[in-house]
Formats: sequence, structure tokens, C-alpha cells
Amino acid sequence: MMSNWSSEGRWENVSPPAALRDTSYGTYIQGIIIAICGNILISVSLNIQKYTHIRQSQRGTKPYYKSVLWWCGISLMGLGELGNFAAYGFAPASLIAPLGCVSVIASGIISVVFLKESLRASDLLGGALAVTGTFLLVTFAPHFAPHVTANMVERSLTNWEFLAYLLVEVVVFCILLYLYKCRNMKHIVIVMLLVALLASVTVISVKAVSGMITESILGNYLQLTYPIFYVMFAVMVASCAFQIKFLNQAMKMFDATEVVPINYVFFTASAILAGILFYQEFFGVSPIHIFFFVIGCLLSFVGVFLIARTRPKIKMDRVFISMGQIPGKRCTDKVQPEAKSSPYGSLAAKLMCNSGTGTEES
Repeated sequence: MMSNWSSEGRWENVSPPAALRDTSYGTYIQGIIIAICGNILISVSLNIQKYTHIRQSQRGTKPYYKSVLWWCGISLMGLGELGNFAAYGFAPASLIAPLGCVSVIASGIISVVFLKESLRASDLLGGALAVTGTFLLVTFAPHFAPHVTANMVERSLTNWEFLAYLLVEVVVFCILLYLYKCRNMKHIVIVMLLVALLASVTVISVKAVSGMITESILGNYLQLTYPIFYVMFAVMVASCAFQIKFLNQAMKMFDATEVVPINYVFFTASAILAGILFYQEFFGVSPIHIFFFVIGCLLSFVGVFLIARTRPKIKMDRVFISMGQIPGKRCTDKVQPEAKSSPYGSLAAKLMCNSGTGTEES
């Protein structure tokens, strides 16, 4: 049952449409648990990759992609993303997307405990805000989600609200792409808006594909025989590919402390909007629940900004390498770590010297 405002000026329970029947509480909790576990695996994966890059940078041995540990991190990331994909089939998209802050919180804890990064006051404050926001999100998010079937997806694709939203999104995307490619405007907001617009399509298609697979597995009518399933699968793959492309370009041009929080905010906003317009996930939700849900999102946004901003560098034994101290080398320049590097570490710069061979430090 859902709440609705009656003509007599009070809230009363009404039955939602058939497509929006309340999912069981166990299914809802299952989706939340899968999403949280998936995001924790992603944070572990990123820190494993970060540690691998740092170790390879210090030792200067074989490339990082030949490390078994690095491939373990990649495998964990794939498993975590698979968990997020599955979670969309059990819980509303407007809840699963904001739970991405769990990855930021877990990554900060792992970095401090295992990678020995400094713990700042802003980390503690940001973690507290993010945890509080996550609690509000889980508590006040819609506890119902549509049973995603092929017929439901086809009807949603032809709704005038979604068609109007899609038209606006296409126009805005073309304008931003023109500014980015033709006018050479490389502002971070332009790039991240391109990513967010693609993310909105990604969320819609991911939930459609995951939901139809879930419905088929649970024993309902087989959804994989409908052409719309493969159309949405193709849209999911294409939107993910272009989203990753623009996100990688943003990581190259800007510091990760800027990209991570902005991407989280834009992605979450686009996912919630997609859930509202396409899946009608906030149908009949009371204003008080919407208010606290928005507060939870804002607290998570602020928490992620505080955790991600200007992460301190991991302490190294040497802050620079003086080439003049290495026997057989005639170079006099000093090679220092990059001021702006990827959050997962970077390989050491290649040292170009005139002659001789030096000893390698472990």
C-alpha cells in the first residue's frame, strides 16, 4: 500500500497500479545487501590496484599488468560490478545508485588501515555524514519497485514524460558535445555532464536488463524471448562504453579528487531522475519520505566531497631520486613524483640517462 493525499485533506492508503506492486521486504533488503557488498568489493579492488602500482613503482620490476595481485583486483572489481548489476533487479534504481557512497567510505577506511594514508578530521566528518545519509536513504527510499517485464519496458518507452525527457537529454548532450569537441571547452562540468547524461541511459537499460533476467529466474514468464530485451542490452553496452570513455578523459585532464565527488553527485542525480520518469519509483510516496530521502542524498554528497578532496599522498622512503648519487650516471636532474596522479597510483617515470647501468633498490 502507498500513501496518497485525499480530497478531505489527509493522507490515506491507496493501492498502487499493478505494475508498481510493493515488493516483499526480503527482496528489498536483498537488493540493498547485494549493492553494499558489491560496492565494498569495488573499493577493495581499487585499493589492491593502487597498492600494486605503488609496489611496482618502487621496485621497478615487471609491468603491473603482469602482477597476479593486480589481476585479483580486476577480478574483484568485475565481481563488485556484477553485484551492482544484480541489485538493480531487486531494489529501486533511485536507491541503488546513491549507495555508491559505500564504496567511497570503504575505500577511505582501507586506505588508512592498510595503505597507511593519513587520517584527517575531514575524513571522519565526511564518513559520519555519508553513513548518516546512507541510513536515511535506506530508510526513506521507495520500498516498492516495478516488476520489470518486457511489456512494462515497452510501455515506459512510449510515455510522453519519458519521451520529453529523452528529447531534452539528446539536445543538451549534442550541445555539450559540440562545446567539448568543436569549441575545445574542456571544463570539468561539461565533461561530467556528458558522463551523467549517458549514465541516465545506462541506469534505465541496466535495470531493464537486470529486472527481466530476475523475473525470468524467479520463475515468471520468460522475458528473454522478447526483442526489447536485446535492444536494451545493446543500449546498456553502448552507453557504458561511451560513459567509460568520457570518464577516462576526465581522469586524464583533472585530478581524481575533483572527478570522483562530481561524478558521484551527477550520476546519482541522473539515476534518481531516471527512476522517477521511467520506472515511476516515487509514485504515491509521501512528502515527508521524499524530504528525508533528499536530505540523505545531500548528506551523502557532502560526505563524499569531504572524503575525496585532496587525498594525502602515501608516504615513501624517498621523496625524490638524485641521479647524481647513482654510480655510472651523468644525469643531474631530480625526478620527483607527479603532483597530480591517478588515485590508484602511477608507474615511476622512466629515467633517461646517457650511459652505464645502476643498481636497483628494492
